[in-house]
Formats: sequence, C-alpha cells, structure tokens
Amino acid sequence: MKPTHITDDSFQTEVLDSKIPVLVDFWAEWCGPCRMIAPVVEELAKEYDGKLKVAKVDVDSNPKISMDFSIRSIPTLMIFKDGKAVDQIIGAVPKRTLVDKVSQYIK
Repeated sequence: MKPTHITDDSFQTEVLDSKIPVLVDFWAEWCGPCRMIAPVVEELAKEYDGKLKVAKVDVDSNPKISMDFSIRSIPTLMIFKDGKAVDQIIGAVPKRTLVDKVSQYIK
C-alpha cells in the first residue's frame, strides 16, 4: 500500500473521518529531510496496511491544512486518531522512532 496524497479538499474524509489511525507526513518537494524520510514513510504504509492509513500532504500545494495545524517546519508527521491530532514528530527521525510512536495508537 502506498501513502495516500491528501489535499485541502480530501483531508476531512481521508484523515478526520478515518476509522483507523492516520499518519500524515507534511512535506515539500524542495525539502531535503523530507526526501530522506519518505522511504521510511512508504515502508510504514506497507507494514501497517489495514491498521494504519499513511498520508502525505504537500505543504506548498495545500496551505490550508498546514495553517490549520500550525505546521512551521517540515517534515512534520502527525498521528490522527478518531478525528483528532494525538501526536507529532518533527524532523527526519529514525524508523524505530516512528514505529514506537505509531504502535501506541494501533490495535
């Protein structure tokens, strides 16, 4: 399963209304650390398929979501559960860090 690309228009349906937790990667094409963490985010999408939805938001193309969640530096990864932001990781972190965070929110 590949990460879903989310837009300002699809955020409500894809993230806030999701029945399973969602990891949202706020990124931009020009961001070096975003490119470094992208393969890890894709691995999580495959490994947690069915338990966790993984989504990507291009902050340049979707400024409304970025403003709504006060995204000031990227990459920022946020975990949403039951329509609420429950956790946040800023910066390119090791896979183990992401797995530890995500595993707290999945069954």
